[in-house]
Amino acid sequence: MIFREYDIRGIVGSELNEEIVFKIGYLLASHIKDIKASNSVYIGYDARTHSPKLFDYLAKGLSANGIKVYDLGMIPTPVAYFATFQSEIKNSIMITGSHNPPEYNGFKITINEAPFYGAQIQDLKSKIPSLKHLDIKALLNQKIEVTKSNMLESYIKYLVKEFDDLKNFKSKVAIDCGNGVASIALKPILDSLNIKAHELYFTPDGTFPNHHPDPSVESNLSHLKDYMHKHDINIGIAFDGDADRIALISKEYVFKGDELAILFARDIAKSIKDPIIIGEVKCSSNMYKEIDKIGKSYMYKTGHSNLKVKLKELNAALACEMSGHIFFNDRYFGFDDAIYAAFRILELIKKDGIEGLQKDIESLPKLFSTDEEKINVSEDSKFLLVEALKKRLDSSLPSNLPRNFPHIEKVIDIDGIRVVFEHGFGLIRASNTTPVLVTRFEATSEALLKEYKTAMLELLDEVRTKIKA
Repeated sequence: MIFREYDIRGIVGSELNEEIVFKIGYLLASHIKDIKASNSVYIGYDARTHSPKLFDYLAKGLSANGIKVYDLGMIPTPVAYFATFQSEIKNSIMITGSHNPPEYNGFKITINEAPFYGAQIQDLKSKIPSLKHLDIKALLNQKIEVTKSNMLESYIKYLVKEFDDLKNFKSKVAIDCGNGVASIALKPILDSLNIKAHELYFTPDGTFPNHHPDPSVESNLSHLKDYMHKHDINIGIAFDGDADRIALISKEYVFKGDELAILFARDIAKSIKDPIIIGEVKCSSNMYKEIDKIGKSYMYKTGHSNLKVKLKELNAALACEMSGHIFFNDRYFGFDDAIYAAFRILELIKKDGIEGLQKDIESLPKLFSTDEEKINVSEDSKFLLVEALKKRLDSSLPSNLPRNFPHIEKVIDIDGIRVVFEHGFGLIRASNTTPVLVTRFEATSEALLKEYKTAMLELLDEVRTKIKA
């Protein structure tokens, strides 16, 4: 299944081949013309070995249907977003497998400065059979005109100017790019600001020879942690494969995405009265409570496309995901840019030191939580299971629940089921990208955490048995 909720993604060759990629380009061209967006599109790509091939197939599909293609070259994903806010061309396609294994690739699509996702992707999928009349082999053999565009340079200049206050930053910093594309923009910015970072895996390599490029998984930070201890460095920053996710660590602590949101929100509140800050359903109750002290928190669906759209709708200052997608609408354009976020982190550290940030987080009420855990289910059953679970948790039908089930304060169903208990919560939601249920649990004690998790998973098992999923 390559047509997903937030983007198009799959294994190159077996799922993403020249014919399907050409058709995707052709249909995207039709959509661009239908909504009367500018009849041009930027295309950039990450370091994966097959990205240039996919660029060729995609560009030919777009061109065959009357859309002019501008080649951004190998870039971080945020540069593709940035380009649509800095020129008359409001459409971009980033060829990237993001944090997936090397055999994957895909497309993150922006049309008219907005994410192309959800129902739009499914509509595109439904139109694939209508292109049977095209002689795709002949069209792929045709030469097309592609114009080079150096928006990367504009992006670098923009961030250098924006973070001029960080020139000659004194603290030692170790940065792990994971052989992704972050360094293509990051290195020139660091050099221009005279920030002498310790560099790990800055060379883009789509085979990712050193470790998997997903900093939301703590085991992928082990190289960075070891380096920091060996060289007595207390600030570590890591990026994912296409530079839209970030992780911050000290020698003793790994900051979660929602903890970064608290730190950023407190800083933003110094210049914006009552800022609106958006989190997703996996975020800690601490985040929502702390933000409500200085502004207004808003809980929404998981997913970078969902959060970008809601950010603009509410004119919020910031949105965040647990995974390290951070969206700044304060001083920026409202898309997830881990490179930009890195420099906002350095601004915080310049004011308070990494020790101060860690102290701020450690002073929050103590909570116990599980990591994001996944339960394998079938693609067809995942949403059915969540709906069945929702019915079992209906407060108007208390007899639905087992006799000793913990007291429920409320059920939030904006994205799966987040059950709020007296001293914590349990979340079960269907992944929009893979055939799994995603769970997360939080409580004020380890005993309660175990109680909430056990109760929720036993109820899920009952539901699975009944619908044979």
